[in-house]
Amino acid sequence: MFGPHLTIDLYGCDAKLLGDMAHVYRILDEMPGLLDMKKISKPQVLPYEGSKGTFDKGGISAFVIIATSHISIHTFVHQKYASVDIFSCKAFDTDKATRYISEKFKAKKTETNLLSRGREFPKEVGRAKAIVVRERRGIKPYRGR
Repeated sequence: MFGPHLTIDLYGCDAKLLGDMAHVYRILDEMPGLLDMKKISKPQVLPYEGSKGTFDKGGISAFVIIATSHISIHTFVHQKYASVDIFSCKAFDTDKATRYISEKFKAKKTETNLLSRGREFPKEVGRAKAIVVRERRGIKPYRGR
């Protein structure tokens, strides 16, 4: 397996915190260290205005690149909702991550999903070789016409 991808949906959050760019920046600045991940970029935090006539009334989109992938946050201030993605090629404490982000936005309810990304991605050369050999055995050689 390449790694875990945790999605966290946060409902009933504090709207003021969801719209606070400095708060979101601090979360993305602190979270990698909390999860034993290495930041390779500064957090990027961008406000956006919603579109008239749509559900989207505006919020913040933000991310930080870590050596093992990324963490992203998207907030929807009016709906008091945030979505968070944490993707890494190494295992991390998903419960700790969920508790931390839930507390930071004062969420009343959280919903999590944990995906196993790249289930056939070989991290070891020996496994990679075995997969290639197995796949090639199932292919008949081209002999032309």
